[in-house]
Amino acid sequence: MSAPVILVHGLRTSATLWRHQEEHLGRLGIPTDAIDLPGHGSRLGERFSVDSALQGIDDAVTAAEASGTKPYLVGFSLGGYLAIEWVARNPGRVAGLLAAACATVPHPVIMHGWRAISRVIGTFPDRGRALNDLTVRLFVPQPGATDVIAGGVALDVMDDVLQSLLALRPLERLAEIDVPVLFVNGRFDHVRAHAGRYLAATRDARLITVPGASHMVSVVRPHAFTDPLMEGYRDATSAA
Repeated sequence: MSAPVILVHGLRTSATLWRHQEEHLGRLGIPTDAIDLPGHGSRLGERFSVDSALQGIDDAVTAAEASGTKPYLVGFSLGGYLAIEWVARNPGRVAGLLAAACATVPHPVIMHGWRAISRVIGTFPDRGRALNDLTVRLFVPQPGATDVIAGGVALDVMDDVLQSLLALRPLERLAEIDVPVLFVNGRFDHVRAHAGRYLAATRDARLITVPGASHMVSVVRPHAFTDPLMEGYRDATSAA
C-alpha cells in the first residue's frame, strides 16, 4: 500500500484548501488525510492551542501508521510551523516533511502587530468575513478561491494562534529533525524572510521557490506546488 499523505492547512482556512492535491494524489492511488485544526473547518467553535493542534496531527499520524507505512506530512503556513514542531517531538514516525509558506521565525513585534489589526477587524459587524472573502477572491484564482473558503473561515482564532506561534522555535526544531525536509515558498510570499536560515538549520533539506506565487502557493500555483510535493513524497517514502 502507498504511504499516506497527511495535509495540514493554514490559519483561518480548513481541509478544503487541499482539494487539488487530494484529487491528484487520489488519481495515483495515494491515500490522503486533510485534517482540520482546532477552531477551523469542522472544528469551528473550539479554542486553538498548540497542544490541541499537535494532538490533531498525532491522531492523523497514528491512524496512518495502521497501514504499516510511515506517512508523509505536509503543512502549509500555520500547518507548516506545527508540522515542524510535531516531527521534531516525534522522531521516526514520518517518512518526510514538506513545510510550505512558513519560513519566517515568529517575532513579537510582528505577531502583536497582527494581533492589533485582527482585533480591529474583529469589531466589524461580520467580524471580517466579507473582507476575508474579497481578499481571497482578488488574489487566488479559481477554483482555488472557492476551495479556500469552502470549509468555512475561522474568524475567532487569530489572537490564540498569533500568541501561540511566539512559543514555537522552528530553527531549533529543524535542527532536531532527521528525515528529509522540503521547503516550498512562493516567490512573493511575505513569510519567507528566513528561508536561507531554515535551509541551513536542517540536516537534510531542499528549498523550492515557486515563480509568480504568493503566500497561498498551494492554491495560487497548484500544479507548481503539487509537482515538488510528489517529488518529495517519492524521495522520502522510497528511503523510509
